[in-house]
Amino acid sequence: MPQLRILTGITPSGTPHLGNYAGAIRPAVEASRQAEVESFYFLSDYHALIKTGSPERVQRSTLEIAATWLAAGLRPEKVWFYRQSDIPEIPELTWLLTCVTGKGLLNRAHAYKAAVDKNVAEGEDADAGVTMGLFMYPLLMAADILMFNAHKVPVGRDQIQHLEMARDIAASFNHRYGEHFVLPEAAVDDAVATLPGLDGRKMSKSYDNTIPLFASPAELKKLIYAIVTDSKAPGEAKQTEGSPLFQLFQAFATPAETATMRTRFAEGIAWGEAKEALYDKLEAVVAPMRARYEDLIAEPQRIEQVLKSGAERLRAKYATPFIARLREAVGLRRLDQLPAASAPVRAKAQNKPQFKQYREADGQFYFKLVDGDGGLLLQSRAFASPREAGQAVAAIRNGDDFAAAATLAGAAQAADVTRAIAALNAE
Repeated sequence: MPQLRILTGITPSGTPHLGNYAGAIRPAVEASRQAEVESFYFLSDYHALIKTGSPERVQRSTLEIAATWLAAGLRPEKVWFYRQSDIPEIPELTWLLTCVTGKGLLNRAHAYKAAVDKNVAEGEDADAGVTMGLFMYPLLMAADILMFNAHKVPVGRDQIQHLEMARDIAASFNHRYGEHFVLPEAAVDDAVATLPGLDGRKMSKSYDNTIPLFASPAELKKLIYAIVTDSKAPGEAKQTEGSPLFQLFQAFATPAETATMRTRFAEGIAWGEAKEALYDKLEAVVAPMRARYEDLIAEPQRIEQVLKSGAERLRAKYATPFIARLREAVGLRRLDQLPAASAPVRAKAQNKPQFKQYREADGQFYFKLVDGDGGLLLQSRAFASPREAGQAVAAIRNGDDFAAAATLAGAAQAADVTRAIAALNAE
């Protein structure tokens, strides 16, 4: 059985914080120590260009995040650790995937739809401020994953759609050119910590409520004492549920330490004492990593060499041979090695369009119609039950009333249904 390949990327668009560490870096480093897993960790600096226009910020953040992974215990000699932009085969693969991907698929990407909805709500042109980088983000992400045929990709629930799109794109390519890609699966771990920030909301740079992972001891204490709490006095029982202080403590404490803190909350620990206990726990965990991090940051040439070495080894073993195989598959071939002209090349018989019904993570039911090459012809809206989705499919198959069918399908335009019906009638 092939070794399980797990791929994890992090975008260098800011300074790492405690939420990044508990939610992504720590579990990924722990997983990298499993002998039966081949682990890929990369800095997605191409993706960072979508989020920031500051070259200095991209460079600095790449340095800080690479140093963070290494300080947290990642062993580059045991895993694949590399910078996305050091693998030129990735953007080349992105183009190959672009040529088998329908625009309609990218139209439905959450980030693009959110930008369009915001523009429309503000009375702007639908695509105002939307770059092709934002629009094609799912294709670059698909190339990141498919280049190394990752079996699993740890993601949050907001990224599941991108994994589904990567699967659809891979299937379309495989259908047209033969089996080259593994269909990746999303690895969603609901037990992974999602830490609260200073204001109680999810810790995020977007909310400006983060605690930098390697803040100095003085800054760390200042930020912890700024965490919002309720007005309960010392001696009054305090709830652990919904308490940012308790959740942060739990994320870094042992089960026994967590149980003791839960008892202290019930007994009415003063908020000042709780904050001091949290500071002591975080400082005990972070201080050794901080020392390693500061040593690494002081020698950026060490980090540069680690990343360059990882990319060179990875290209030699996987990326360069694989892209050569894909170039051959799509017809980007040497002209002095033509195949024997014993028979004319005939068009491949086309498979019939087909409906695919499925259930998403939101519990709703959907269907899509794909053509013989796996390209998307029509994507439905959400339905509460599979029966309702089936009725919409039947309406499209009948094709007597295009407007009614469009309404049932939830299609963006009646023309989409017209095209779908025409494809079905051509079977």
